[in-house]
Amino acid sequence: MPTSLSIVMPVLNEAEEIVAALTALAPLRAGGVQVIVVDGGSDDGTLQRCKPLADLCLASARGRARQMNAGAAAASGELLLFLHADTRLPPTALAALQAALAGGAVWGRFNVRIQGHSALFPVIAGLMNLRSRWSGIATGDQAIFACRQLFDSVGGFPDQPLMEDIELSCRLRRCRRPCCLRERVVTSGRRWERRGVWRTIWLMWRLRLRYWLGAPADELAKAYR
Repeated sequence: MPTSLSIVMPVLNEAEEIVAALTALAPLRAGGVQVIVVDGGSDDGTLQRCKPLADLCLASARGRARQMNAGAAAASGELLLFLHADTRLPPTALAALQAALAGGAVWGRFNVRIQGHSALFPVIAGLMNLRSRWSGIATGDQAIFACRQLFDSVGGFPDQPLMEDIELSCRLRRCRRPCCLRERVVTSGRRWERRGVWRTIWLMWRLRLRYWLGAPADELAKAYR
């Protein structure tokens, strides 16, 4: 890939998932992609399991935004991709990113597919992708990527405990519309299944509405938890 790529993965108590997540990235590492894991204080052995499977394993203050910013600061790549531990990149991810950059993209995201048992998941994912394409706002589940220079110019992720992906998208969108890749990442539906699908949909829409109306992210994080 002409532009070097660093993948930053924030983790917290992901001992059950992390080996599979990083093993899935092994072919990319073999091709020269840097993989960085940033732990926010796990107490289940997550960080120890990461060390043989990542290029850098860092400890950071807890908080997804802080962890991703710490990973970005340590990354050597010109292109940064932020990947959740329960999200898998498609086999064509590298080629898709290369084509996007060749076409002038400076930031963007993938389409998403939600893996799980609910018949609603394809509908939820489809609406997420459509909403993102229309609004220019990406979510963390869609594997946001950005050129380092642009990412640094907007100050990286805001230091807030929720909606950090929404706020970053708003900052990046002021500079350029995102590249919305049609290739799909696959993300786990465990959050929806654990809380209840309809309950989670209702919760997230209410939180987003309150955020757009100016509610503080700290207050929304308490409601989310």
